Amino acid sequence: MTLPALCSDTSASAVADAYSRLAEVFPGLRADVLPDGEDAPRGDGWVRADELAAGGDALDLFLSWDHAQMVRDYGQQPRPDVVAGFGLHRYAWPACLLVTVPWFLHRRVPRIPVEDVAFQRALGRMTVRVTEFACLPDDPAAVLPGARPVPDEAALRAEVLAAVAEHIGPVLDGFRPRMRRGSRALWGMATDEVVEGLWYIASLLGEERRAMTELEALLPGTRKPYVGTPGFRELTGPNGEPLPTRDRVSCCLFYTLRPEDTCVTCPRTCDAERVRKLTPTH
Repeated sequence: MTLPALCSDTSASAVADAYSRLAEVFPGLRADVLPDGEDAPRGDGWVRADELAAGGDALDLFLSWDHAQMVRDYGQQPRPDVVAGFGLHRYAWPACLLVTVPWFLHRRVPRIPVEDVAFQRALGRMTVRVTEFACLPDDPAAVLPGARPVPDEAALRAEVLAAVAEHIGPVLDGFRPRMRRGSRALWGMATDEVVEGLWYIASLLGEERRAMTELEALLPGTRKPYVGTPGFRELTGPNGEPLPTRDRVSCCLFYTLRPEDTCVTCPRTCDAERVRKLTPTH
């Protein structure tokens, strides 16, 4: 199968430059914009987001990878809901970046319904078809086909949340029967994916602090269906250095596999342990 090439005419897509920059700083993920008339790849490990949202055989196959990896790496049989949680994270984290990175870099917000995104996890590849995007009125891209100017930054933040919800909502519905969690808990997970994905990529871009400010404005805690705020706070390292951290809204359940090794942003992790993990050893 021939893999799709990155859209060669970046002027044809308002988001291609942002995705190229994402691949530069994080080579583990490459997002390709599909040219008009080109179908999304199928087979060879590719899965479409609408197939995950349907919750059938494609989702079972997708989660079988997580199950095998957890058995191999941790030497035990994981609970089915833990497998589903890992699988959801491994899809939602990169999928949210398809929206948040173009917003963060260029103030452009693509709409990406589930039928327009495909994922190949082993290769770290995604394809996306963008037919509509929001932008600010003075953006040069406002004259491109599919552009939808909005009046200001607040309106653009609303577009970010709407675009992510349009995509992630159906995916959450597909995973829900396997998750043993209610709607609020699932949207808490989605909130964490939005925050932690952009926070990490921004740190690679050298713009961690700006991302924290932007995310706090994006998610003030009152934007349904999202749950909670970014939860950023600052600890002090052994030499007085500031150590940014956050408290996750949700729990990834990694402690069910390694109780002694919680995530650094997990509410179960005390501040002393966070400082230890966040302090460079060299």
